[in-house]
Amino acid sequence: MLASQLINTHYPAISLFDKVSFALQLMEDYDVQHLPVVSEEKFVGLVAKDDLLDTDENGLIATIEDQLIKTAIKSEEYFLAAVKLISESQLSLIPVINEQQELAGVITLPDLMRNVSKFLGNEEPGGLIVLEVEKRNFSFGEISRLVETNDAYITQLNTYPDGETGMVAVSVKINKQEISDIVATFQRYDYQVKYYFGDEQYANELKENYSHLISYLNM
Repeated sequence: MLASQLINTHYPAISLFDKVSFALQLMEDYDVQHLPVVSEEKFVGLVAKDDLLDTDENGLIATIEDQLIKTAIKSEEYFLAAVKLISESQLSLIPVINEQQELAGVITLPDLMRNVSKFLGNEEPGGLIVLEVEKRNFSFGEISRLVETNDAYITQLNTYPDGETGMVAVSVKINKQEISDIVATFQRYDYQVKYYFGDEQYANELKENYSHLISYLNM
């Protein structure tokens, strides 16, 4: 999915010669913390609400041009690049520009999260198992084979490193909701199953771990 496929053209842009009060009112109307700023149809940066609140509301955006956030994504880039940029700069939206630096539109944080959810297969039914493996032992082929021995298949697999332990967390989305046999298979092959989410035929210590996790998140 490219950034161009997620463009929203209903959000306004402001110019360097608009007043601070005007920009603040637009942010209130559209419920955002940032707005793109253009000059002669070229994108020059994002203005943040926090910076506007520290500025004379009768002043012009041009007076804080040096504080504009120079973050944008090209329309032909893969949409996950927008996730990285929004996260790094803590943005409520990200501008999408073309090769001429012209503003094509924006991608809002809610729209982006909805598409990330689709990308991760969260809308598809099925169970989820989170494994913890050493980097040198990670094998997609073996994990897939163990799932398939239980008449199931992987619909999504993601990995991320644990900086503290040096291990790799592997989240495996499976097309079946009843996953107790698959969990047992992983345990039988000495995989460390951190969590699992789905229907089970039996309860074991993982249930307790999951309860502890939820309690922690609700604190």
